[in-house]
Amino acid sequence: MRQVRSGPRPGVLGIVAVLLGTGLGELIAAFLLPSASPFAAIGGALIDIAPAWAKDAAIAWFGTGDKAALLVGIAVVLLAVAFGAGMLEGRRSPLGAVVFIVLGVVGAVIAVVRSDDAVLAAIPALVSGGAAALAARGLISLSEREEEPDRRRFLVWTAVATASGLVALAVSNVARGASQSVEAIRSALRLPKPATAAAPVPSAAELGIPGLAPVVTPDAAFYRIDTALVVPQVDPADWSLRVHGMVDREITLTWDDLMASALHEADVTLACVSNTVGGDLIGNARWLGLPVREVLARAGVHADADMVLSTSIDGFTASTPLEALTDDRDSLLAIGMNGEPLPVEHGFPVRLVVPGLYGYVSATKWVTELEVTRFDRATAYWTTRGWSERGPIKLQSRIDVPRGSVDAGETVIAGMAWQQHEGVHAVEVRIDGGEWRRATLATAISDDTWVQWHLEWKAESGSHEIECRAIGADGVTQTDAVAPPAPDGATGWHRITVAVG
Repeated sequence: MRQVRSGPRPGVLGIVAVLLGTGLGELIAAFLLPSASPFAAIGGALIDIAPAWAKDAAIAWFGTGDKAALLVGIAVVLLAVAFGAGMLEGRRSPLGAVVFIVLGVVGAVIAVVRSDDAVLAAIPALVSGGAAALAARGLISLSEREEEPDRRRFLVWTAVATASGLVALAVSNVARGASQSVEAIRSALRLPKPATAAAPVPSAAELGIPGLAPVVTPDAAFYRIDTALVVPQVDPADWSLRVHGMVDREITLTWDDLMASALHEADVTLACVSNTVGGDLIGNARWLGLPVREVLARAGVHADADMVLSTSIDGFTASTPLEALTDDRDSLLAIGMNGEPLPVEHGFPVRLVVPGLYGYVSATKWVTELEVTRFDRATAYWTTRGWSERGPIKLQSRIDVPRGSVDAGETVIAGMAWQQHEGVHAVEVRIDGGEWRRATLATAISDDTWVQWHLEWKAESGSHEIECRAIGADGVTQTDAVAPPAPDGATGWHRITVAVG
């Protein structure tokens, strides 16, 4: 081991080394096996081990940007570790280089555990760790030499390492995007006409109030919450769905089987269990797909089964009550969304859509497997992390407008209300703790979708608190008891404060 002079230079060179190593690892993964990306593997593992409260906090803080926030967090931690390893290498070589190698091995193990191709999955992280270790040793060693040629060589190699890392990261992003030909396949697809078409959306379903969420959510604005840091790229020609477990006969469906089936069209609102009171992790779309009950009927479900465990191609699982997939609701193996093939990030080529249940127990994207089983025999991804088994949607309402401040005088209070598969009977609004006033509901598309509402208000100067509550089709009023999203959905009345000038 060597002793060198103190200073932050070795730490900075450690950052340069990890930049080079990470860039090379990401570049190799982009061409070899995108799911083995060191960042994606480590991030996916962190998502897997995160407790329910951590997941809930991430979504509460960052919303649909939770994955980007996680990647930034990983990068910050990695840079801090790299700085420390560089300082260690400068003072006690080769211990710093060993740290980089250990990081590479850990990343490789994580990638192997999460992949079906153990050999290929290990390569990117091992290259990252090895390249970072070699770069750190070489650059820090050069930086200690006093001769002018060595100093010039050090500056050149430091610049080359930095530029190479940045270029490799940039090229890996471009290569990963260029290799994702699935989007081109999706864009070229033409969906078959539904055997059972949904009725046109009633014109009275859309109030057209500025600031109010549209009754049909555009694909680009539809919320996305899942565990996939790298969006799975599934070619429909390679896709299949295995139905097995407590059935009379195991069956397998292909993409061609779905395209040749009598498809059903339905308007369904989906909601995330992590949605807070008044939150926007909810969206409504027109879906096209094959009713799941028909698929299960082909397989022949055993009488004592009570759950279907659906599995995504990335390993995510959801436990759906069997009755929600076999009753008369529009539970679909969906291939279309708002008249187009599913967007890749929303599950292309096939996902589950189940009215009346939160997405964590029903809305499996990139679905490849349905196992008919029982709740006392199998558990799913989020239920093993403390969330409830069945996840029925709770009656909710929210206020979209006004927000912040308004001018005194005639204005409008408007929002959304929902209880999928049950329906909404009414919405009531209260201002400053006064009497509840009945709002006017728009025409609901169906009981499986949310509904807009509005109330005329003569606003007077000052600060005002506005509350809303919904009344379900069964006559039950939305509870005022405040509960967080975990373990089975948030409750409480949505309240806003408005300044009237």
